Amino acid sequence: MSTATGTLGVWNIAAQEPERVALVDPDGRSIGYGDLAAKANAYARGLQALGLEAGDVVVVLQPNGDELVAAYFAAIQSGLYIVVVNWHLVAPEVAYILSDSGAKAFLAHERFADVAIAAADEAGIPERGRFAVGDVDGFRRIEELGSGEGDGRPERRTAGSPMLYTSGTTGRPKGVRRPLTGADPDSVPAASTWFFGIFGLAPHDAHVHLCGSPLYHTAVLNFVAISLQLGHTAVLMDRWDAEDMLRLIDRHRVTHSHMVPTQFRRLLALPDDVRAAYDLSSLRVMIHGAAPCPLEVKRRMLDWWGPVVTEYYAATEGGGTAISGEEWLKKPGSVGLPWPGSTIKILDDEGTELPAGETGTVYMKMGDSKFEYHKDRAKTDKARVGDLFTLGDVGHLDEDGYLFLHDRKADLIISGGVNIYPAEIEGELVMHPKIADVAVFGVPHEDWGEAIKAVVEPADGVEPSEELTAEILEYAASRLAKFKLPRSVDYLPELPRDPNGKLYKRKLRDPYWEGHRAP
Repeated sequence: MSTATGTLGVWNIAAQEPERVALVDPDGRSIGYGDLAAKANAYARGLQALGLEAGDVVVVLQPNGDELVAAYFAAIQSGLYIVVVNWHLVAPEVAYILSDSGAKAFLAHERFADVAIAAADEAGIPERGRFAVGDVDGFRRIEELGSGEGDGRPERRTAGSPMLYTSGTTGRPKGVRRPLTGADPDSVPAASTWFFGIFGLAPHDAHVHLCGSPLYHTAVLNFVAISLQLGHTAVLMDRWDAEDMLRLIDRHRVTHSHMVPTQFRRLLALPDDVRAAYDLSSLRVMIHGAAPCPLEVKRRMLDWWGPVVTEYYAATEGGGTAISGEEWLKKPGSVGLPWPGSTIKILDDEGTELPAGETGTVYMKMGDSKFEYHKDRAKTDKARVGDLFTLGDVGHLDEDGYLFLHDRKADLIISGGVNIYPAEIEGELVMHPKIADVAVFGVPHEDWGEAIKAVVEPADGVEPSEELTAEILEYAASRLAKFKLPRSVDYLPELPRDPNGKLYKRKLRDPYWEGHRAP
């Protein structure tokens, strides 16, 4: 498969340009397309030798690195579903995913040995299906997967698919499973080039992608996989660090990345001389999503990096919006217009479409894309109205069709009959210089139903105190209407976020509602 700009597809590029750099591993090693494809072929042959057939599942518990990427492409050319597990989960949570997905093979890493062993035992994964990078008791070394099975591509090749599990902030996670297409794995899906085209990313074109977040996150995995399919080198970070990111951009002439607002805030916190020490002129599009970005943070990033900062709103289940830096300055706070082929509607609680300017639940769809939550038809149906589905976000469309998000419906505070959106309050408070992170939610109140609570992670070197609380509340009063002001402030050393910036707000909120009827 070729275009005017070059060959597409990992195996096609490997055949024509085996020395072309596909990956830069976190340890700085460069891995060519030829070596990456050879490792993916070996793993695919090994999985087929174990008896895995199209539609079966392989689960991976590994940090960012060439081993994980090779496992991904092994599944993608073998008709397998691949589940990349969040390595922050504890053993029973990993065991649940192994069991729920029906995993036939489990590829782990010695960094997570204790969790891998306990999870595999609990889920009953047979020893012949356990492999690990490094030494893990009861697991065969990953080098044995496919050894002795010959060379070249696996005998049976058909397109597989990632099967991503939702974050599970409200109950146990559910796998999002799409039907397999039966396509030739050498043929890059048109949707991949179309999706990158939304952000102005063309095949080849001297592109370099920087991956700074864990590959178990849906968007992060997609961006790396599509980058490689389109001939873009992918530079992998193991653990994200603000200055290290700037160093890698400078060194590898990075053109694009996928980021979250937490990373923006940490970059902005770097001293001016550190920020000025690196050449960032190679940047073309720095894409962010997954969590709300405070308006002031976005403005400061645009001031620093220029209009290369692009935002999107999307879902594992399909569909979304995007907005460029230039557009955002004209529509501050918007997450953009629908992607080509995507539909965005605002519905009320009865499923009736609302006009421009009115607030309701955001529903979307992507063409005729279909999905279901694995083994959970009830959850699938609950998220749908007709052929539209929702993530539970609240927002509105303006007269030009731009989407503005207000908050998660589940996070809405109703105090004295008034709807209050915590994200707006969080966006103001997080700009206080003594606040590193903040979460706002409702807590029980006898008269109002709910009162506004702020839980603050103080900035480095700042100690919680009554004086700090008074200072924060005074700051809030200068920026927010009285009915939006927190009635109390608590403190924690660190708020529970995943590495993609998503806040586990339920973990914070639930203890306050013990013994009460939660909204």
